[in-house]
Amino acid sequence: MIGQGVLRECLMDSGIERVQTVGRTGTGVEHPKLREVVHRDLWNYSSIETDLSGFDACFCCLGVSSVGMKEADYRRVTYELTMAAAESLARLNPRMTFVYVSGAGTDSSERGRSMWARVKGQTENALLRLPFHAAYMFRPGIIQPLHGIRSRTAAYRLLYSLTKPLLPALRRAFPDAILTTGQIGRAMLAVARNGSPKRILESKDIHAMAAGLVLPAPEALR
Repeated sequence: MIGQGVLRECLMDSGIERVQTVGRTGTGVEHPKLREVVHRDLWNYSSIETDLSGFDACFCCLGVSSVGMKEADYRRVTYELTMAAAESLARLNPRMTFVYVSGAGTDSSERGRSMWARVKGQTENALLRLPFHAAYMFRPGIIQPLHGIRSRTAAYRLLYSLTKPLLPALRRAFPDAILTTGQIGRAMLAVARNGSPKRILESKDIHAMAAGLVLPAPEALR
């Protein structure tokens, strides 16, 4: 769902020359500057390395719900899949900025009781150690899909359908807590272009970046 949002923002942005997607299936979107690479094995990129060079940024939006999953299975999709892509891209594009969609509540210590939060934290920490030009972790909470964008997860689609009438009012009441797919996409483009003093961005930071505001530096950097 977030991937659809950032793809839309990229294609609408006149300053972006080329957009390439990599996934098991095509997006169904047609645009003159869009190229799609359909690749079935997302744990191994050796056969398509020639298609992965020459990019300024990568927006990694792959992920699954942890509901009903064992930790080993969730880790394979969340950590191993992400790192397979990131390690290849870091080697092929050392000047790349890598933006990873994590989630609110991610556990950077990797020792908490929540399985999904530990695995997401492990993934974030591993990405931050890779030799990219820069890497940023996005931790959105509640997300409002716009422009006909829909989640591929049935439970999420039901949830969004039930809460859709309430989301505009909730966004007005809690503007930093609820983000739209468009805001997340614009914030990703902002950090890819201009960087950020924070490497881990929570919802309020993403909201600020989408609005073109400058984030304050973390206390450790002051």
